[in-house]
Amino acid sequence: MESITVYGAGSWGTAVADLLARRGHQTLLWCRRQEQARAINSTGSNPDYLRNVRLCPTLTVTSDLEEATEASEMHVSAIPTQSIREFLSRAGKIWSRDLRVCNLAKGIEIVSGKRISQIFSEILPGSRYSVLSGPSHAEEVAAGKPTAVVVASSIPGEAELWQEVFSGSLFRVYTSDDVAGVEIGGAVKNVIAIAAGIAASREMGYNTLAALASRGLAEVMRLGARWGAHPLTLAGLAGVGDLMVTCFSSLSRNYKLGKAVGEGMTLRQAMESLGQVAEGAYTVDALVKHGREIGVELPLAEAVHRILYDGVTPECMVESLFGRELKAELPPEMYWGRETDRRV
Repeated sequence: MESITVYGAGSWGTAVADLLARRGHQTLLWCRRQEQARAINSTGSNPDYLRNVRLCPTLTVTSDLEEATEASEMHVSAIPTQSIREFLSRAGKIWSRDLRVCNLAKGIEIVSGKRISQIFSEILPGSRYSVLSGPSHAEEVAAGKPTAVVVASSIPGEAELWQEVFSGSLFRVYTSDDVAGVEIGGAVKNVIAIAAGIAASREMGYNTLAALASRGLAEVMRLGARWGAHPLTLAGLAGVGDLMVTCFSSLSRNYKLGKAVGEGMTLRQAMESLGQVAEGAYTVDALVKHGREIGVELPLAEAVHRILYDGVTPECMVESLFGRELKAELPPEMYWGRETDRRV
């Protein structure tokens, strides 16, 4: 069994810390606020997130960052994407340079357009980085419902190590070396989930929802191709799997955010009512800016951005997709095999 610190006591960080503790690992959960740490330690549940879940009795919680970093040999980061840089600037002064860390967050940094692995490489260049992603609502993991995810690392042996750490009878972990693919799938699907929530709020129907999810996946694929992701990664748990659970479930924060905006709330009002971080609201800003810079066409992301930040009506999302120039579903260069191998 391992000694592990989980950073970030939101719903996902709490659920994963509980999972690890129940696996028998010596697990410490770090949270920013001292009062939250005291409340979890005294009540055995997180009063802010997953309040109805009784946490593993062996799980301990601290708000002391130095204690958290020095207590463990393995580290799990559930810090939201837009806070990662600031957090690493603090923790990096304590962490060793060959830090072994697994990231749980899904997003792209607005100021730089970087994925989380790239931020770690910039600030902690010697860190042994992995990322865990896939269709995994915190509420269902905490309730012990069967879940399958993927962990990726570019360092030989790292993904397999984390696979052993996380895997249990109802939590199955696959491995990958495609860090870019796993990160892109997890980040971009949040934007598509906002679109799905907007569509649901206007009762646009299942045909529309399926169209948004499918064409959203096309945007994931285009961005993935530019960033060096393998297309089969994006067709797996970290791509299509996460896309499905996020777009078709009312448990999704990003779906709920989109639905609230579609029902008339401003972005600020929707985020306040949610009470949790919906990464897609930030990721869409980063995607649109970066997509324009590198020349990747992202019409659905552009439409969601205009709805959230420019106040245009949700109907513009449909117009932006259905009013575009008619074209083939897949450009010729995306077909696999020779010209004669194409199938109708």
